[in-house]
Amino acid sequence: MSSDADEAGWYCVKTQPKREHVAAGHLRELEGVEVFCPRLRYRKATRRGKVWWVEALFPGYILARFVLSEMERMVIYSQGVRGLVRFGSEVPPVAESFVELLRTEMARNFAETEGLDAEILTVAPRIEKGEEIEIASGPLGGFRGEVVAVLPGRERVKVLLDFLGQPQVVEVDLFSLLLPRKPLP
Repeated sequence: MSSDADEAGWYCVKTQPKREHVAAGHLRELEGVEVFCPRLRYRKATRRGKVWWVEALFPGYILARFVLSEMERMVIYSQGVRGLVRFGSEVPPVAESFVELLRTEMARNFAETEGLDAEILTVAPRIEKGEEIEIASGPLGGFRGEVVAVLPGRERVKVLLDFLGQPQVVEVDLFSLLLPRKPLP
């Protein structure tokens, strides 16, 4: 271990799958450990309607600040933790500037969305004119069409559908749309 291990630093902690928030909660109970567990909150259209999802920004990882030489064992044996990110025998610290940048962005979002956890970033869907979509639910569920206008203030879009052999423009809820998966470049 290096001499940096005697000073508090930020480290990347591996967690059990889908249990980042559990590991963060247990680490917060340890004296001398500061935790940052950024998460994304977004609304997603499913076949059963609109649902809010909360997922880790870095799935399987959280950030923790502690003195490595004193707290390593307590951290890695906490509930929900699988270990620390290592390169060989070294546990590299995460840059303080990176953590502060993330916290600043999360705080900006927190100011805009009162009442939510400061570590949760709420993300709105982005859809543009000309995109191909599928309507997920309602009487037009399963129809495919093209977005012709986005009405962001009302969270609605106008979609051009082929209905009964005729092109029709209909206005639908933004969150009732399924966007086709785009192939990776």
